[in-house]
Amino acid sequence: MASWVTPADLAAGAAAGPLLGPDGSVSEPLLLVDLDAGAAAGAADAAAESDRVLVGVTSGRGPADLVEALDVTLTPVVPGSRAPGSRAPGSRVTVGVRDPGAEADTLRVAALANPAATVVLAGLLRWSGSLAVPAALDAESLAYSTLLGGPEFRRWLERRGPRPLPPPAATDPVLVSRAGDVLGLELNRPERRNAFGREVRDALVAGLEVAEVDGSISRVVLTGAGPAFCAGGDLDEFGTTPDLATAHLVRTRAGAGRLLHRLAPRVEARLHGPCVGAGIELPAFAGRVVADPGATFRLPEIGMGLIPGAGGTVSIPRRIGRWRTLYLALAGAPLDAATALQWGLADAVERR
Repeated sequence: MASWVTPADLAAGAAAGPLLGPDGSVSEPLLLVDLDAGAAAGAADAAAESDRVLVGVTSGRGPADLVEALDVTLTPVVPGSRAPGSRAPGSRVTVGVRDPGAEADTLRVAALANPAATVVLAGLLRWSGSLAVPAALDAESLAYSTLLGGPEFRRWLERRGPRPLPPPAATDPVLVSRAGDVLGLELNRPERRNAFGREVRDALVAGLEVAEVDGSISRVVLTGAGPAFCAGGDLDEFGTTPDLATAHLVRTRAGAGRLLHRLAPRVEARLHGPCVGAGIELPAFAGRVVADPGATFRLPEIGMGLIPGAGGTVSIPRRIGRWRTLYLALAGAPLDAATALQWGLADAVERR
């Protein structure tokens, strides 16, 4: 199967071949679609039905119905423009990059390295936006647990090598403060870049539960101590849950995503430094996200053979669309604060 196809090829069934090889491995997880080759009747329907990830590449705009049906489309950014794309809902389907062809090859390499995670994420993003948030969080977690048992994550664990569990926090892992009707919750493991491990998770959930039951709290402000808001899940804890069913229940019933969603109108997240994985997946639930100009945002999970698992397939698409969410996950590169603002991942950029 060719890695590049045209809309006419799509309409003729180029993306409809069997996804799995005889041994169950994923065959050609991602196809690049040359949108400059012209429109073709039936291409959008074929794209919507494909099990493969479809990335459009164009020097212009491409056929609107097909671009929306694809998983993301890369377009050239205007020279001199710092932030590619816009936050207007109609523009969420595209990502502006300096060299669409080269960026497309980068995404394809990432997909070939972890094809199961790539296909699972793209499929989940296509339909989970139609679910209520609790159901979408369950769907994400079930997919994440499936990938935890797969060969791609196992390879990542083998490359990482054995790790000791992180030491217990020397102080409160989340600092709780109150000023009038404002509750402050500060992630407080700066020595671990506020990695979202068990202790931080449980302490954050406890603080959010206070806000949920105390009607006198009108505002919750979420911050992080030290140079990073949150460097994502604590890698030293990855792979240590006793079984995959327990992992699913812990993520969904003992996690922070549901609480943040319910409290969203009252929550303001103030982000700085690296915001990785859970460090942007959870804040994206907040009703207001304020980023320091030096903040960066990154979703690294595909490179681990996983998908975002702290709620990112739910919170982030509801802010920036499924197309740009997939791009962030496949590219694995940091997004700067200016672009986050333009896309709608942040609501304001203000100095810390």
